[in-house]
Amino acid sequence: MYYDPCFLHYSDADLRASDDTALGSAFSTAYSANATAEPARFDRVVAALLNATADYAAYNSSRMRLYASGVVPFDREIPEVYSWAQCTPDLTPARCRDCLANMIQELGTPLYSVGARALGIRCSVRYENRPFLDGPVMLRLPATGAPAPSPAPALDMVPNVVTPLAAVGGGRKYSVPGMVLIVVLPTLAAANLLAGLFIWRRRRRSPARAKQPCKDTESVDSMLMDISTLRAATGDFAESNKLGEGGFGAVYKGTLPDGEEIAVKRLSKSSTQGVEELKNELALVVKLKHKNLVRLVGVCLEQQERLLVYEFIPNRSLDQILFDTEKGEQLDWGKRQRIIRGIARGLQYLHEDSQLKVVHRDLKASNVLLDADMNPKISDFGLARLFGRGQTQGVTDRVIGTYGYMAPEYLMRGNYSVKSDVFSFGVMALEIVTGRKNSDTLQSEDLLTMIWQHWTSGTVLEMMDPCMNNSFSESDARRCIQVGLMCVQENPVDRPVMSAVGMMLGSDMVSLGAPSKPASMFYTRNAGADSGNGFSISTISLNDDPKDHF
Repeated sequence: MYYDPCFLHYSDADLRASDDTALGSAFSTAYSANATAEPARFDRVVAALLNATADYAAYNSSRMRLYASGVVPFDREIPEVYSWAQCTPDLTPARCRDCLANMIQELGTPLYSVGARALGIRCSVRYENRPFLDGPVMLRLPATGAPAPSPAPALDMVPNVVTPLAAVGGGRKYSVPGMVLIVVLPTLAAANLLAGLFIWRRRRRSPARAKQPCKDTESVDSMLMDISTLRAATGDFAESNKLGEGGFGAVYKGTLPDGEEIAVKRLSKSSTQGVEELKNELALVVKLKHKNLVRLVGVCLEQQERLLVYEFIPNRSLDQILFDTEKGEQLDWGKRQRIIRGIARGLQYLHEDSQLKVVHRDLKASNVLLDADMNPKISDFGLARLFGRGQTQGVTDRVIGTYGYMAPEYLMRGNYSVKSDVFSFGVMALEIVTGRKNSDTLQSEDLLTMIWQHWTSGTVLEMMDPCMNNSFSESDARRCIQVGLMCVQENPVDRPVMSAVGMMLGSDMVSLGAPSKPASMFYTRNAGADSGNGFSISTISLNDDPKDHF
């Protein structure tokens, strides 16, 4: 298991007893975006940076660390490129360098992607066009426009590795600078020469592989589908195949030639969701893989059509069943618990467990689809935002979402974060247990206020959905409502993160805090809202700060 800050592995073989530094199957992954300006020079600069970082990790870092981080300036488009290399501490410096050479080759050539990593059992390497480490950078390469890279940094590494020696043999005295020249430089030159020859021989043996892209990289191009295929699958977008329609287009059911059922999201030609917004949704969804997220099958951008093709979810959206007095009986307490926990797992993946940190921004009952077994799948990433490492919140000048689900700080000030998604989840959890919609204008009070009043008076179970005919665990129901109330507290700091929510929902051994009064839904600011049904289609504002966009 690979996470950014740690790595876990087990095996029935003693890895330390083997001389093979490539034990196990290493894998690589790269960003889909490429360096558009001077890609050939970018390839040379990144290759030089990775090799210099590998040298530093193997030969210049602490014996118990075998670790290094580096940075090199590039150009205006990509100001700097950052690197990281590390080996397990049981390796010798030479074996560490060999292992890192394998990992660098695993990235393939040319290195046009703006970021990539190769992860192995004994060592790993990584580079990105933005900082991804908390600690100080250990190695800085100078900017260069030379046609060929230097195999290692010049003298940047020297001051950190030489310790003064008083005398060497026969009492002859040497100064520290002299020892640097005598001991360090020849060692570095020999190591770099051996490493360069090793990499050159490996690449010469497998030229075909060097031209192949990283095996785990998925590009949008690989998911392109023909318009003729989708027209045939949907009966030329027949009205009888329409599953639902939102403010920016419709969704149709279709069947591919191999029998796979699909849902085709067709943006209307008058839709204000442009190509950039479509790319936002596409670029995010294609990288996200989780059983509680809707799977993207393909995309079509032919004949002025903008089509996203998803897996077909037979039971459509949660709101069509939950808020229907007759269909609501299909959701017994066990199914409702499973739906709430599944949504929580999907959000935890988006916020904490995926390589991308994603804020959905439009989580609601109509954007949760139910498969044949009533398992939930989060859909519609048109409003989603990708957060950078260390980023905790974003701000937008124009708020677009669905009234009743938007957190107060987003609705009033345009501030969004993972905690605004937590708020939306809390609203949904309370809707699921009560069968009532928070934004129902027929109610004199919003759902959160009603539940809080019953909670403080000790009669909260009276709010449970009558469709369940009291066939639920009272302790589980109270626990679920309490977690929901903790998620909708007005101050984002008071709301739990989704990993904590999952623990609280999954075990009665986890103690819960006392929730405070939830945020009121009655605000004076108007917020855009889309019409949500089975496959609602949202837009994002073109007035958002460009930095918000993925």
